[in-house]
Amino acid sequence: MPARFQSILFKGLDDEEKRLALAFFDAQENAYPRGAFLKQPAEKLTRFGLVLSGTVQVSMDDINGHQMVLNCIGEGQTFGEALCYLEKDAPLTMLALTDVRVLWLRCDCLHNPPEAGFPLPLYTTLQQRFTSMLAERTLRMNDRIQILSRTSIREKLRAFFTECARDAGSGSFYIPFDRTGMAAYLSVDRSALSRELSHMQKEGEISYNKNFFQLKNFHSVANATDESI
Repeated sequence: MPARFQSILFKGLDDEEKRLALAFFDAQENAYPRGAFLKQPAEKLTRFGLVLSGTVQVSMDDINGHQMVLNCIGEGQTFGEALCYLEKDAPLTMLALTDVRVLWLRCDCLHNPPEAGFPLPLYTTLQQRFTSMLAERTLRMNDRIQILSRTSIREKLRAFFTECARDAGSGSFYIPFDRTGMAAYLSVDRSALSRELSHMQKEGEISYNKNFFQLKNFHSVANATDESI
């Protein structure tokens, strides 16, 4: 199934409904090479993005100019929907970590009644699904807060790995970061992160090769993380 139709916005719609939905959101597809900027801090988003292939990194600089990685968006996932819907600006940077294809969608259409002839049930469905997307984004931000609230690097890693394993449905998964990106996402020193990962592997808690990780005892780590919340 194409990535665009794996999104909650389009999943389960029949062919005609998909065609109407793409037209409703005025969908436009663009390709970007690795390292290209999809958004610079001073730019305003007029559309939100659905990643068709590749990975998009969303980041922000703090007051000292240090980069904070807020999220990495993979195939079938969306970004920028809250800013676009609220018509707000934010000093975010959106960068293609790999070659990416993005389906850009307007959401101002959700503020007004549909045009004459557009099926009202489909309009209601798209509104509800967009709201669900915003709710899902809120839950993801809560997950990030839970990670950053940990006091040690190992606790942050355990919380992060538990989230990754939950999303993957198993204790084996790929992460969308290199070590520098991972350190920025967890808000820790890169060298200290590498040392802690090495210690965890030597102690048999995890194994890894580049960005592939395996939790040796996923359920124990998950339970320990839950109890510390």
